[in-house]
Amino acid sequence: MDTSRIDDHRRPPSTAARASAPHGGGAPCPEGVCDVVSVPTRQGLEAVDILRRGAGDAVGPVLHDDGGDTLCFLVPPGTAAAWDVPGSTCTETDGRGLSLPPVPPLEGSDWLVPPGEADPATDPAVLRAALDEAARLIEAADNCR
Repeated sequence: MDTSRIDDHRRPPSTAARASAPHGGGAPCPEGVCDVVSVPTRQGLEAVDILRRGAGDAVGPVLHDDGGDTLCFLVPPGTAAAWDVPGSTCTETDGRGLSLPPVPPLEGSDWLVPPGEADPATDPAVLRAALDEAARLIEAADNCR
């Protein structure tokens, strides 16, 4: 399983990483093969709200772990190769352990946005923008305390 992870929140994403994944936005996950972007729950919930409010921007299935630590966005295969969004992890699944039935694929998790109520996958470029905006909103809110 290949993973791309960057924890340095101060480093901006590279220009190359801003381009969409090879399969483009909102592409279906063929035969259950999707990459998975994991983010902290607070940022992920903000991003889901941003995606749902956006004109034409759609969110694909999103998993929430019951421990409350992370949200996982399903994105088109190939996204992990170019993903470098600080504070997030993108994992290439190759279909291992990933399923899109109503039952969550991981024990101790629940669908926040279930398959069938969402696009097949979240567009990686749109997700990047939503995560960036969510990080700015969280930073602004935290600075007001």
